[in-house]
Amino acid sequence: MPSDRRHYVLLPLAAFLAVLPLLLRGCSCGHDFDFHIISWFEAARQFAHGTLHPHWAYTPAWNAGEPRFVFYPPLSWTLGGLLGLLLPWPWTPIVFTWIALTAAGFALHHAVRGFATANAALLAAAIYITNPYTLYTVYERTAYAELLAAAWLPLLLHAVLRERTSIRSIAVPIALLWLTNAPAAVMGCYAAAAIMLLRIVFARLRKTPLPQGLILRSIAGVLLGLGLAAFYIIPAVYERHFVQISMAILPGLSPHDNFLFRHTTDPDHDTVLRTASILALVVIALTTTILLALYLRKDKSNPQALLSRRSRQINASELLPLLLALTLLIAFMLTPLSEPLWNGLPQLRFLQFPWRLLAIVAVVFAFGVALAASHLRERTGALAALAAIAFTLPAYAAFHQICYPEDTLAERLAIFQSANPGTDPTDEYTPVTGDNDVLAKTNPAYWLASSASSAPPPGSVSSPAPSRLDLAPTAPAILVLNLRDYPAWTITRNGQTITTRLHRDDGLIALPLPAGPSHIRLVYTTPPDQNLGYLLSTLCLLALTMIIVRNARASGIVFPEEPAEVRILSSLP
Repeated sequence: MPSDRRHYVLLPLAAFLAVLPLLLRGCSCGHDFDFHIISWFEAARQFAHGTLHPHWAYTPAWNAGEPRFVFYPPLSWTLGGLLGLLLPWPWTPIVFTWIALTAAGFALHHAVRGFATANAALLAAAIYITNPYTLYTVYERTAYAELLAAAWLPLLLHAVLRERTSIRSIAVPIALLWLTNAPAAVMGCYAAAAIMLLRIVFARLRKTPLPQGLILRSIAGVLLGLGLAAFYIIPAVYERHFVQISMAILPGLSPHDNFLFRHTTDPDHDTVLRTASILALVVIALTTTILLALYLRKDKSNPQALLSRRSRQINASELLPLLLALTLLIAFMLTPLSEPLWNGLPQLRFLQFPWRLLAIVAVVFAFGVALAASHLRERTGALAALAAIAFTLPAYAAFHQICYPEDTLAERLAIFQSANPGTDPTDEYTPVTGDNDVLAKTNPAYWLASSASSAPPPGSVSSPAPSRLDLAPTAPAILVLNLRDYPAWTITRNGQTITTRLHRDDGLIALPLPAGPSHIRLVYTTPPDQNLGYLLSTLCLLALTMIIVRNARASGIVFPEEPAEVRILSSLP
């Protein structure tokens, strides 16, 4: 097979080797397994009922629900839900993992082909697929959204490291990161900003000019990327004051408690942190070693000898110092010395675990491998496969998490499909009116009571609130619904909107009803902030299309048809 096409076969094979232990021994029930699986179940059910972009998850909080899909980016649970509709559910996490790893490999290969040979790019991509931190995410954490985000980070770093960057090359990975995983998006944005700042500093030290328009194009690319993802970002930002979002950084979940080798009052947490800390030392040491070796070798030979003929896209004299400086900066961010930055920089503390920055280091490590392997002339397909096996076997042995009978996907699916599918609430997505500590697990769909604080009838069975309800109380009463109070829920009685909602400590909706017939209807309405997000994303998508069409025409690509609208847009300055 031609060397420039081997990656189409060998990178999916490397990803297959990484998931082969899961095929043979079953899923790994890692830290985030339950959360993602329930999200996929919820998304698949709503897709099947025609809701293409769900916002409310119905089974969490013991069927009282939560606005999970407003705040958790859509790409991962959309992919998981679609796979669940197309495949047997036991296959879904494994196929998802394979897709994410394969996409990560292709993205890394695309990124390094700007400065490495085909052989080096193939080896680097295979190692990126199976690097220790990625497999830690696969086996121990089962953080599926973060895993999928690993496909976009190489594209973003490549975009900001190019000699001449472009608006499109930055906007697309920025948007994909925000639509995949918020912590990864925060990491990516700060990493891109750090690289740009380092490029400015290095240019000043060397007294060399920056490429014309670099800063303006970078800022425009970031803004366009944020605009493309606005249909998620705007509601998530605006509606966060409706939920207890600060619960995400409680003690034990904040950066302060998760620097390398910290100790807390939770032994289980300390075990996880110790594993992550050892992993951080290994990954950072490998990355620093390979970059230093390349830098020292560069001083003794022609810098261009490290790179392929396509190296014009990246300045060889800047690349290694930039990568090394970024790695050292991330190493600093994993220590308590960086705590003022975690507390002061906007949104950075919601990253929770500083060692998540290893996702950036993994990309840098793969870039270093590509640079180091650029001198290889022989075919590297077998070497790439061997590297994938060499990384996978010890990672599976160290990180795989056993599934107890009640945690298996089959058991979770059986519960979800049962008459009582209620699951745990997510603290940070709990509406501000609710307290999870007082929320009962056996609330019926609704009940009539004499006061808003009344408990449900004894012997109740948990069930979600109905969307329609016909009642005829003989005296005034309080209707309590097993539904968390959230502004997006519009409730009408006999066609008239009910504006009075009574407070309950558990956050359930309580409504005063007069005597007589009451036809109750519950509708989740689209708030103005979500409509604004859709509008802004549509406009930015049109802008991106104009940029792509104009660049294609400037490159001499001829389209088969040229509608009048395109001719007008392409003539704009």
